Amino acid sequence: MFAHIRKPDFERLRVALFRGQPDAVPLIELGIHPSIKQQILGRPVLTLADDAEFMASMGYDFVKIQPVLPMDISSSQSSSLSGGVDRSWAPEHGGLILSRADFEKYPWPKISDISYRSLEEARAGLPEGMGVIGQYGDIFTLAWEMMGFENFALASYEDPELVNLLMDKIGYLVYSMFETMAQMEWVDALWYSDDIAYSTGLLMNPVFFRETLFPWMKKMGDLAKARNIPFLYHSDGILYPVMDDLIACGVTSLHPIEPKAMDIKEVKTRYGNRLSFCGNIEVDLLVQGTPEEVQQQVLQRLAELASGGGYCLCSSNSIPDYVKLENYIRMVKTGLEAGIY
Repeated sequence: MFAHIRKPDFERLRVALFRGQPDAVPLIELGIHPSIKQQILGRPVLTLADDAEFMASMGYDFVKIQPVLPMDISSSQSSSLSGGVDRSWAPEHGGLILSRADFEKYPWPKISDISYRSLEEARAGLPEGMGVIGQYGDIFTLAWEMMGFENFALASYEDPELVNLLMDKIGYLVYSMFETMAQMEWVDALWYSDDIAYSTGLLMNPVFFRETLFPWMKKMGDLAKARNIPFLYHSDGILYPVMDDLIACGVTSLHPIEPKAMDIKEVKTRYGNRLSFCGNIEVDLLVQGTPEEVQQQVLQRLAELASGGGYCLCSSNSIPDYVKLENYIRMVKTGLEAGIY
């Protein structure tokens, strides 16, 4: 749709993710619902080639690809894994794992069960200039979903050994995916996603994350650093109490700077010499606003954040199926036309 405005060039995105100023402000998204892609492309997006065609036609410089971990937690009523775009109820009370016995009998997948088929397909070729972002996440989120958040929170005090076992088991599986993706020379960036905060504060004490999650993230960050590729991190909510921890993990770019949680201008002022930033176009506005209001917010963000580089334009979370199509298109079009340095 907008390929005539901007051709894919992953170097543009790479420069911005490393806090530099490319030729134009890149576009990025954690997820775009398949129904949105279908409406725009005119057919279902069923293959990697379809997805790459969609992303290139919209002016994106990348495709984001996840490995497939065959792990069924449906009986916990969990949300979709790893930054997906489907919606379901996250458990608070009941869970699959409430004891050491539950942990032992759960049918944990093996590393050899993980599929990298789509990532291997990307090796064969994408539209010229387009790069690959390898993405997965949810060590913390998957752990508490498997227990139910209330049980998980109580167990972190009453049975920390069980919580540590669960975090380490999931961490081992997720880290193995990043280790494999980092070995693929055609993977140009790594993206870890895991919500650890509300709009009013962290979900757990910072000490908990420093002991159980951030060590795994640091290992992922080290993989990206060794390759000299960007390491993105997604979490909603207010992250000030652990911002230095995230930077110490090797995070180079923070997504999505949820507007009701953190003022992105303040975040850039405080951390712009150490991080780049992605996001901040309010999803609620994309759902309920007008195209003119969306355009106004995009222009405002570009005026506030584009100078000096280190900013990528996208929504404040992802593009769900209930976003107004005309608003999403206006956000992208405005960014492509106005985000030129």
